[in-house]
Amino acid sequence: MNSYVREPAVSGIFYPKSRNELNVNLESLFRDSNFGPGKLPPSNIKERIYGMVSPHAGYMYSGAVAANGYYQLSSSKFESAIILGPNHYGLGSDVAIMNTGSWKTPVGKIEIDSELAQDIYQNCRLTNYDELAHSKDHCIEVQLPFLQYIREEFKIVPIILINQGKNTSIKLGDGIFESVKKRNLISIASSDLTHYEPNSQAHEKDNLLISAILSLDIEKFYSILVSFNVTACGYGAIATVMQISKRMGATKGKLLKYATSGDVAGDKNSVVGYSSILFV
Repeated sequence: MNSYVREPAVSGIFYPKSRNELNVNLESLFRDSNFGPGKLPPSNIKERIYGMVSPHAGYMYSGAVAANGYYQLSSSKFESAIILGPNHYGLGSDVAIMNTGSWKTPVGKIEIDSELAQDIYQNCRLTNYDELAHSKDHCIEVQLPFLQYIREEFKIVPIILINQGKNTSIKLGDGIFESVKKRNLISIASSDLTHYEPNSQAHEKDNLLISAILSLDIEKFYSILVSFNVTACGYGAIATVMQISKRMGATKGKLLKYATSGDVAGDKNSVVGYSSILFV
């Protein structure tokens, strides 16, 4: 067993550093009735959730929006979570997966699902084993306390992307599907949407992109990205989870909440967009 522990990189910055403060913070995000679900998990959702899009900014900005998806997911008994996100620092491989060790948060350690990670590596030769690529980035890390809040026992497979092109996303999605088609798990795309534009413009662009996500139309999704210059940072992660979810049996996306940092915090001159979307 590899004893490598990926230490928190953004605790105390994106979310509280102490376990008690973090739990209080998460509870407040779930109870938020303006941008969050307005109630604590567990939910009583019966439908199968195949995938999810969740934002990854600091909890004070995007945490309540993210809580909507995790509230719905809290009724699911997934064994593992595959979490994909964009490589903000450009470190390491184009498609970097970790296959051994664990990730640490203030709540505790989460083991990597080594068997599943190795299976994905075998089924998708685009991937490379790469711990360095994951060492500084926040996109996967900020999802973990939410998962720990709703689920006591689970493992993860972290995948971080430099190459987010359409062909890469579809091939990666197909490869992951071959590894997960008989397993009970959740795929999560960690992505914010429009970056640093006026609030009304962000809403307009993001609504166009969300329409393609909800229809599970990857061609339309990439077309809107390019045509309207939508600056969603984890677009490849979203497309990959769309592909996995479609192949697993999802027929649509369901928008739970959309808001911008301007809607949440008040400064609407230069905002970032956040969405919580399920694939069902």
